[in-house]
Amino acid sequence: MMYKGGCHCGQIAFKVEGDLEQVIACNCSICSKRGSLLWFVPSANLRLTTPQENLATYTFNKHKIKHHFCPKCGCAPFGEGVSPKGEMMVAINTRCLDDVDLSAIKVRNFNGRDL
Repeated sequence: MMYKGGCHCGQIAFKVEGDLEQVIACNCSICSKRGSLLWFVPSANLRLTTPQENLATYTFNKHKIKHHFCPKCGCAPFGEGVSPKGEMMVAINTRCLDDVDLSAIKVRNFNGRDL
């Protein structure tokens, strides 16, 4: 299925394709403060519909994940990184997807704090 999403002000917009059956609630320092519910898909499944230059990026700790956010409104719709299998992945913040009933999706807790 194809989903549309983006930041609050519209400066970042994207389409992402996949089966949204489960999300991850990570307790690491950044995810817990943002309240993100993450859906992991291959990078090839994400297509920006606004210019890449509109993204601001934050990294911390081991600097392996690029946490993208909007410099205008502050929303953080997705991040990029490499999976343990060496595949390029994106972590979509499902709270930034349009027309998705999050109460109908299974949530799996992940202990990212202790990694």
